[in-house]
Amino acid sequence: MGKPKRGRCAKRNKNKATEPDELVQAPHSFVIHRGLPGAHILELTKDFRRVMEPYTATSLKERKKNTIKDFLSVAGPLHVSHICIFSKTSLGMYLKIARLPRGPTLTFKIHNFSFARDVVSSLKKQSVVEEAFKHAPLIVLNSFSGEGLHLKMMASMFQNMFPTINLLTVDLNTVRRCVLLNYNSTTKMIDFRHYSIRVVPVGISKGVKKVVQGKVPDLSRCNDIAEFFTKAGMLSESEAEDDPQHQVTVPQKLKTRGTLEQGKSAIRLSELGPRLTLSLIKIEDGLLDGEVLYHDLIHKSEEEREEIQRKREMKKYLKEKSIKGQKEKSELRVVTSEQKEEMKIDKNQEENAEVEDDDREYYREEVGEEPDKGKMITLGIEL
Repeated sequence: MGKPKRGRCAKRNKNKATEPDELVQAPHSFVIHRGLPGAHILELTKDFRRVMEPYTATSLKERKKNTIKDFLSVAGPLHVSHICIFSKTSLGMYLKIARLPRGPTLTFKIHNFSFARDVVSSLKKQSVVEEAFKHAPLIVLNSFSGEGLHLKMMASMFQNMFPTINLLTVDLNTVRRCVLLNYNSTTKMIDFRHYSIRVVPVGISKGVKKVVQGKVPDLSRCNDIAEFFTKAGMLSESEAEDDPQHQVTVPQKLKTRGTLEQGKSAIRLSELGPRLTLSLIKIEDGLLDGEVLYHDLIHKSEEEREEIQRKREMKKYLKEKSIKGQKEKSELRVVTSEQKEEMKIDKNQEENAEVEDDDREYYREEVGEEPDKGKMITLGIEL
């Protein structure tokens, strides 16, 4: 026999085993929604998926029948390390961020939010480049260095949601977006912002910058090209950023026109959205369950915590006992069915033996001799 042919799925996934280490080790995420239906939560989920690109399931299809176990069952082969769940109740909207497969889980309440389309439409000069979404954003945390276990866990969770950056080998052309998280220690609010990053040259006039960047200048108000370059008042848009504190030295060659290696440039941010204002509600030790490590609204005494822990251990013990009992019952059913088969076979053998004895007795009474197998078969009696 020849070698069996591979199916279409195997042919499509022939490069699956050769995935680069950078892709395998990068944190991937699922962004889903639960709770009451509504267009707001659905659009907010899509906007957040846009933020987490490219290491997220952008076109993930959800159904009402899907449970968290369904997503966990496929998380391992897809290298998914985090799951973000937007939920809506009668009290408000919430965001849960959990580390797979064993937690912890952080629950945030969403106080205010703005969609990405509303943020972009409010800008005077919109700058949305699709190339920027081919690489993961840079994460920037502000004021998360205070005291408290919850601050450290929040900072660790947010940092691990995005790939780490090696400052010595990073390609600056891939740093096109950034996510800013600012924590206000007074109000305990977290401001979530999403920006695109541009590097622009400084120290040149607006007209020169247009020509350098390959744009067609408008010469309708000038007598000649020299007047366009020397016209007074045509300062660069980055004139406010000409302060040395706002300038950086670019150590690499960038694709941006007018930006020279080892030259002075300015960093510009253009907001992409969405905007979120969050507050931490609680931190759970497990995946969407387990011991509550922190709660912002409810504070329990040591005795209450011990009682909750005792109940949790008792519940775990009863669950394990129930599983063990079900396993023993299933094994007992298998043994009982095998015994029934054996008893059925033994019963058939006994019935056959009784019938054979009756035939022998009948032969003795009719013939008056000891039964012989050949003679009994001749008389039509099966032995």
